[in-house]
Amino acid sequence: MSCCTCLSSHEKTLELIKEGKADPKRALHRRLYAMADKFVGTTPYIDMERGRLFTESMKETEGEHLTLRWAKALMHIAKNITVYVDDLQLIAGRCGTDKGRYGILYPELDGDFFADVLETVAGRKDVALLVSKEDVEMAKAEIAPYWTGKTLHEDIVRHLPDFCKRLSYNDPLGRDPRFIAIECATQRAGTNWTPDYAKVLNKGMAWVKAQAQAKIDALDPTDIAASVEKKPFYEAIIITADALILWARRHAVLAREKAAKCTDPVRKAELLVIAEHCEWVPEHPARTFHEALQSQWFLQAFCRLEHRAGGIVTNGRMDQYLYPFYKKDMEEGRLTEEQALELLDCLWGAIAQYIDVSITPVSAKLLNGYASWETVTVGGQDRSGHDATNELTYLILKSRQDCPLPHPELSARIHSCAPERYLRMVAETIKVGMGFPKVINDHEIINHFMAQGAPLADCFDYIHSGCTEVRLGNRDVNTTPTTQVNFPAFVELTLYNGHMLKHGDELLTFASGDPRSFATWEEFFDAFTRQLKYGLKVAFTNQYIIHRLRARHFAGPLASGLHDLCFEYAIDLHDYRHVPGSIDSTYFNCFGYATTIDSLSAIKKFVYDEKTVSMDLLLTALRANFEGYEDLRLMLNSAPAFGNNDPYADAIGLELDRISQQFCIDHEYSLGHRMSYRMVSVTGNVPHGAEVSAMPNGRKAYEPISDNCSASHGVDTAGPTAVLLSNHNTKNFGMSHYAARLLNLKLTPACVRGEEGTRNLMSLLRAVVDLKLWHAQFNVINRETLIAAQQHPEQYKNLIVRVSGFSAYFTDLSKAMQDDIIGRTGYDHI
Repeated sequence: MSCCTCLSSHEKTLELIKEGKADPKRALHRRLYAMADKFVGTTPYIDMERGRLFTESMKETEGEHLTLRWAKALMHIAKNITVYVDDLQLIAGRCGTDKGRYGILYPELDGDFFADVLETVAGRKDVALLVSKEDVEMAKAEIAPYWTGKTLHEDIVRHLPDFCKRLSYNDPLGRDPRFIAIECATQRAGTNWTPDYAKVLNKGMAWVKAQAQAKIDALDPTDIAASVEKKPFYEAIIITADALILWARRHAVLAREKAAKCTDPVRKAELLVIAEHCEWVPEHPARTFHEALQSQWFLQAFCRLEHRAGGIVTNGRMDQYLYPFYKKDMEEGRLTEEQALELLDCLWGAIAQYIDVSITPVSAKLLNGYASWETVTVGGQDRSGHDATNELTYLILKSRQDCPLPHPELSARIHSCAPERYLRMVAETIKVGMGFPKVINDHEIINHFMAQGAPLADCFDYIHSGCTEVRLGNRDVNTTPTTQVNFPAFVELTLYNGHMLKHGDELLTFASGDPRSFATWEEFFDAFTRQLKYGLKVAFTNQYIIHRLRARHFAGPLASGLHDLCFEYAIDLHDYRHVPGSIDSTYFNCFGYATTIDSLSAIKKFVYDEKTVSMDLLLTALRANFEGYEDLRLMLNSAPAFGNNDPYADAIGLELDRISQQFCIDHEYSLGHRMSYRMVSVTGNVPHGAEVSAMPNGRKAYEPISDNCSASHGVDTAGPTAVLLSNHNTKNFGMSHYAARLLNLKLTPACVRGEEGTRNLMSLLRAVVDLKLWHAQFNVINRETLIAAQQHPEQYKNLIVRVSGFSAYFTDLSKAMQDDIIGRTGYDHI
């Protein structure tokens, strides 16, 4: 690293560790670092207990109301699953084994894969998982046979028409994904979700039970529909509340047992405090900041036991719902800032050990580096539209600055009146160099929800719930997972008249015409538009079918029981029926946005405008993967590109945005719910790229396509502000069927060095707000560090980088994903 004249704080720490010196932050966070020493760098372990217990219960309740069956399964889990009080912890509870990093499985989601896949997960080159031989045999004998034929995945494959399957799967069973226009519903029961923490912390689960019983008591006994649907729904909420309370109390029993055996008086006292808390929360309202954190963790952990929700159950606006407990304890002398930081450390440690596990081939390719999004949202505005930052906001930022863990995710809401102190601390946290916080723009997102008719106060109170997803808490009911559309694939389908080189003679879509016969750019772009709309039709058909199938397979009595509207109308959160007063919208994901723009720009400029390259020559070079055509490749790569504030390229991007949003508008009524256009590829730009041959922008065959709404690697030569402007230029602000654009930016530490660098970064964040961009996230790191970590992973197991909506240990990523991050343009000025 001697070649780098400026290192980020995170890089400096890594250099100290390499030299055998202690991380200076360790002394301030001894408990957290002691926890981290036990699991950082370990391969995650799959705990099968939840899957086995869930299956046992479901076998016994065949034929009953699904939400009630789910509640009974949760009670069976609460009674029988192993409980844990970790030795170093001040907060009790895990969802599975105490063997370090771990995850659990959901056989109702992917049980049909168990028999074939579980034996191979430990041998995966990327995203490896450990599972015992005994658990594999148990799963094959006891779990897989019950779920085979019953999973959502199998139901989807049965119902999808052939024209959808051609772009989604390589095989008739739908186990080998074809990344052209795919469903990703089989990765999770629903999209990212945030339960109503404030309700549980302030009122308790006993109150939730009482409300459900009051609903049952008020039902008309002569109402058949109420007896068949509503009564079991409310009964399920009562059973689930009892299950959560029982689970918490079992931790209290264990804590007291451990205290009785403990000879260390300090630890003995800690265990007795844990026991007291677990006896009280979440049944009753929390009385202190410590109890509030314990109640919060019990709720989110039990939500994980309930179902696999998107990129995990997230933490909501922690600086808002926890602040009254923090403020009261501080004012009454029960809490110091150092104690509060230690308690936050304990929560971060509990979260970071849980890995979002999925064993399907799609997940293994799309969720690189054990991707996870337990997002903590800070900042933003309150329900009256005023700035919401408080002292807990700054304490959480400080805590994450010092934390050696990539999880939980940290998201900072920003707006035009954000305080200077807050914006500075956000910038300083980004400068540490671990990839967080990501920033999201209040004005863009509030407008997004207002366009859907949500009350303004609810819009101000939105939650960042996952990668870039946002929620309105008790107003939002969208849980149907998204579909993914590989936009560059449709450039290739246009060039080869409905075919792709990877798939030979198979006609994947339709014959749109030999591009050599197109005399004008308009003819070519019309053919491309028709191909793209075919892909959108596939995505929307997938979405329509999946939206209606999910209610047969999933229920969420805990999540639904804590949602005001679902509770009021006795409709499960997974149900496709409209919940009165709710916001019900989803989105499809555009993959390879910049690759598509740049490819179309090169065709327009060189084939049609300047006529310096014939279509026949272009096709010949593309088929040859530019072998023997390097000069032509460099010429094509020099075309106007997205990310440089270039009107030529950005005009194409604006038209892609218009076409996509208009398709959403045109098909909203027949789809039955709102659909929006989004650019969030996570790590999927790598497997989607492996589907697509050489592109007219000079990209070689089967390399990654561009990620999210970022520029193609190496072409964004005008700096980060130009990338922001290109994103602004390519948005149709008069249309409202849009969702997130995830923007990756990589800055060198020298770029943000010192006070001037901090001020420049703050100005860049202000520009994100002013340009009405949804999201931005930053890597502050030297390219040399990434290369050294790839070559010597044993020396860099603690290196944390920003990937795509989440941070991860660099050494946990596949080489292809590492190369993709290394290849991102590192800006040395703002």
